[in-house]
Amino acid sequence: MINKFAGMLCLAGIVGISSVNAQVKTNKKDSRYQFTIEKEVGNTGVKSQDQTGTCWSFSGGSFLESEVERMGKGKVDLADMYTVRKAYSMKANNYVRMGGKTNYGQGGAFHDVINVLRAYGVVPEAAYTGMAYGQKKHNHSELDAVSTAMLGAIIKNPEGKLNPAWNKAVESVYDAYLGAAPEKVNVGGKSISPMEYAKSLGLNADNYVEISSFTHHPFYSQFVLEVPDNWSWDRVYNVPLNEFEQIIDNALTNGYSVAWASDVSEKGWFSYKDGLAIVPEKELDKMSKGEKDSLFTDPVVQRKITQEMRQEGFDNQTTTDDHGMHIVGIAKDQKGTKYYIVKNSWGTESNDCGGYFYASAAFVMYKTTCILVHKGAVPAAISGKLGLK
Repeated sequence: MINKFAGMLCLAGIVGISSVNAQVKTNKKDSRYQFTIEKEVGNTGVKSQDQTGTCWSFSGGSFLESEVERMGKGKVDLADMYTVRKAYSMKANNYVRMGGKTNYGQGGAFHDVINVLRAYGVVPEAAYTGMAYGQKKHNHSELDAVSTAMLGAIIKNPEGKLNPAWNKAVESVYDAYLGAAPEKVNVGGKSISPMEYAKSLGLNADNYVEISSFTHHPFYSQFVLEVPDNWSWDRVYNVPLNEFEQIIDNALTNGYSVAWASDVSEKGWFSYKDGLAIVPEKELDKMSKGEKDSLFTDPVVQRKITQEMRQEGFDNQTTTDDHGMHIVGIAKDQKGTKYYIVKNSWGTESNDCGGYFYASAAFVMYKTTCILVHKGAVPAAISGKLGLK
């Protein structure tokens, strides 16, 4: 997932509904949407990926932070750029071994976060900011250009074979732009390794699985998700669409959050500025100007999403792997339509929801490429079909 966009809590109040105090919010100023919050799991403050394509690390890191809180370990602030730094090294090694015939760049996937956790652990944000030369915001444009050019020169094999110094040279570029990854971190007055820190937080990479729902592979099997940023060819579990929705709802209802990879390119459906992602029942080209103008201020009937519609979008590439986000709750509008509360990584100042937005269940069922969840969040019946242990 790579996104070129870069970055307030929603306008909220406590109102009485059916004699019960319920939290009601809206998506932006002057909107007539009223969202009743049904469930919201613990989550940490919104960050900004700034001018980088590292949404996968920010959302995956946010997911792990919620996991730590769910396990009763309190709130933590994990270093997103530590994961990015380690993943760059892994991607470079893969790229060179494949002679450049695979993806390299800023983008990635949730399993990159889990694979780094498994191999290298995690560190607190205070121990590694990824801003090695005094900059105030993340910007990987030059790092991306320089490292890509260097790797391109290396794979040409000008000496007839790989120079053993190539890896040291590339690592020096990452260190120059991001800083050397710490081998020890100070936690509670003790110097421990990133692996020890991850263990102290209860984070176990083996507890997490990626799940999707497509018909070009058998259900209840695993397959390599065919998106460019799956550079490591990791596999996802495949379930029917109705069970896919059950997994998300079961997770949130039981206090688990969901890392969410989705297409966000649909004009007229996705508007982060307006705090909404929707799939109107009526086609945009059949709407009047007034209907189009009120899409993000007046609740609309959502389209019923089928397995076939979802598959068609992936096959014709109108559904692509654009962006990684973090689902942290469930809400319903005044018409009873289900929405998910989504935490983004574009900062807190770019919409009226402090960096969050509402995505309708229809949008999530239609445009998701995959999700990451704890195995315990999967309903037992589905877990059994997948053979999860």
